[in-house]
This record gives sequence, C-alpha cells and structure tokens, in this order.
Amino acid sequence: MTTAELVFSQGRLTLSRPGTADPTLRAWDAADELLLEAALDAAAGFDEPRVLIVDDQFGALALGLSRFSPTIVADSAVLPVALAKNVSFNPAFPVAEPVYSWINPPAGLFDLVVLRIPRQADYLAWLLRWLNGVISDSGVLLAGGMIKHLPAKSVEVFAEAVQTEQVLPARKKARAIRCRKGAASLAGWPGAWKGYAVTGRNGDVEVEALPAVFAREKLDIGSRLLVPHVAKVASTLKAGDSVLDLACGNGVLGLTALAERDDLQLGFSDVSSQAVLSARHNVEQAFPGANAIFSHCDGIDAGTNACDLILLNPPFHEGGVVGDHIALRLFEQASQHLRPGGRLLMVGNRHLGYHRSLRRYFSSVEQLDASPKFVVFRAGNR
Repeated sequence: MTTAELVFSQGRLTLSRPGTADPTLRAWDAADELLLEAALDAAAGFDEPRVLIVDDQFGALALGLSRFSPTIVADSAVLPVALAKNVSFNPAFPVAEPVYSWINPPAGLFDLVVLRIPRQADYLAWLLRWLNGVISDSGVLLAGGMIKHLPAKSVEVFAEAVQTEQVLPARKKARAIRCRKGAASLAGWPGAWKGYAVTGRNGDVEVEALPAVFAREKLDIGSRLLVPHVAKVASTLKAGDSVLDLACGNGVLGLTALAERDDLQLGFSDVSSQAVLSARHNVEQAFPGANAIFSHCDGIDAGTNACDLILLNPPFHEGGVVGDHIALRLFEQASQHLRPGGRLLMVGNRHLGYHRSLRRYFSSVEQLDASPKFVVFRAGNR
C-alpha cells in the first residue's frame, strides 16, 4: 500500500493505493484533480444536487465530493476496499453510501454524474447509454481521464451517445468534458454482448461478455495455450471436485472444465462485476444445471472452500500500470486455498518470469507448455 496527499480547493485528502508498495503509484492522478474541481463548479448550479460517481479508482472522487453524499457505482471490486481504507484516513470527509456494482446498479435520477473514462471504447459506449437512463433532463455529465489512456475512438463514442457541451482545458496531461444526456440507450444496442465459440467435448460452447471484460470478442492467445491443458486435467477429476476459475473474465476456463465434466463444483471469481455477470450468463446458457457460484471480489473470496484445481490467467496491468503485483497476490491466495494434492494451472507472459515467483508459494512448479510469448505452469504443494 502506498499513501500520498491530494490537495484541492476543499481541503487535503490522504489517499492510499492498495496492493502495491511502489511509491510512484498514487491513489489519484491529474484526472481526479480536474474532475473534482469541475464537479464542484457544476454542483454550484443546483440547490441540492443528487450526485453519481462512476468508476472512481481508489476513492479520490467519492471523498472529494462527500459533502453531496454521492451515490457510487464501480465495475471494480477494488474500490470498496480502497474507499473503506481511505475513509478511515479522512474523517472530515465521510462517505456513508455503499458502493454499487453492475450486479446491483443504483437507480436514478441524478443531477450531476462524474465519470472516469475507461480505456475500452465499448465499455465507454455502454456506460454513456446506461447513464442516459439515469441523468435528469437538466443534469450534467462530467467525464475525464488521462489523455494517454483515453480510447482511440472516444470522440466518436461521445458524439453517438450524448451531447457534448464543452471540452475543458487540458491539465497535467488530463482531459475532461462536460455533456448533457443524449437519446442513445442500451435497449437494442448490438454492442452490449460480443463473443465467440470454443470447442468442448460435446460440441461448441458459446462464450459472450459485456464490454468491460478482457478479450470478449476472441479467445486471447494466453488462454488459447492453456485451454487444452484445462480440458485434460478436468477430465481426470472426480464428480464433485472443486474447481475455481480465478480472475475468470468471461469464464472460458471454467466453461472448458465444465465441458469435460459437468458434475464438478465450479467457482468463478473476478474483480470486474461485468466479468462476473458474463461468466454467470455463459454458465446459465451452456450448463444450466451446473453447481456454480460467482464471486465479485479482488482475488479469492475469504469464504471460499479449499479447491482441487484453480485455473488462472492473471491480469498483468491495472489502470495502465504493468507488472506482476496482481499475479503475486493471486499466487499467494491460490496457495492458501488448495486442498492437499490440489493444483494451480495457469498461463502467464513469458517476460514476467512467473517460474521464479511461483516457487515462493508452491513447492512443486512444472512447465507444461510454452509459446514465444506465454508459458503454462502447473503448481502445487507436496
């Protein structure tokens, strides 16, 4: 965890960023600064504005706008944990609202919406269409992000969905825009679900996903290398054995296991609520009778039982930061949630050297496959 101070017109916030000890990684950036000041200006135009904050990163926006008792919704399960910690550091900026996700989104109408622009153009398009349904007729949308992380087609996405009133001057390589609601909605929008098919024991399995999910239109090359090994190992399991698809995304690894044995107990866990919704959708469509549970959490839920097999294609970036800090935390959690004789089956980027880091947590590490960019490992504890 790293801690730094954010100074803005209403005071000072002490903010921590969980999951890393790198002092160069702060819990806020210039886009948060820009959005905070723009939101405070916009809020002055309303008597008692109802404020919605969408996809705050670590709580800077929620705390900075706490005087308005904002409603908060975020795709990432990191935010509730980070916000709880940061509220404890800043008692003068209380935030009482729970953090909603796309599993249980809040109801409108809102006078002021403050949105961190995501990196994915499709997710931005989804968000803007959803927001059109919860912004009041006189409401204001403020959207911002770091310029280098804005989607390539963000101008077109905004033009198709909302009415742009003003592009605010850039500040410290951050950009924000002020908008009004548009007519576009999610109803009938073809971009909501996209997917592909994977071949299982009894034929193709359709795998679809919502826009915030990694590699939703085609099987990523890392998972492509791992999938045959998942099928092989799953076929050796017994009825009722417990399998966890960790950082599940659309659930393709867990679905591959179910395609081999539909009598397994499957868990699906992801930090993204849209990933959890997507995995649930795919299981219900392909294996409606499966014994499956779904968890929206950062890693492995504390109540998860010990597993016979954990499947993992770990993320290697978080908000534009590339590294192995997420994978290391997942390795540690996986080592603590395997039954005796249980195995972790994973794929990772070759350049991140996971063969070394896995040995910190597992007594047995074996390379099963490799390509120029990815390596498949099986790990366990004797």
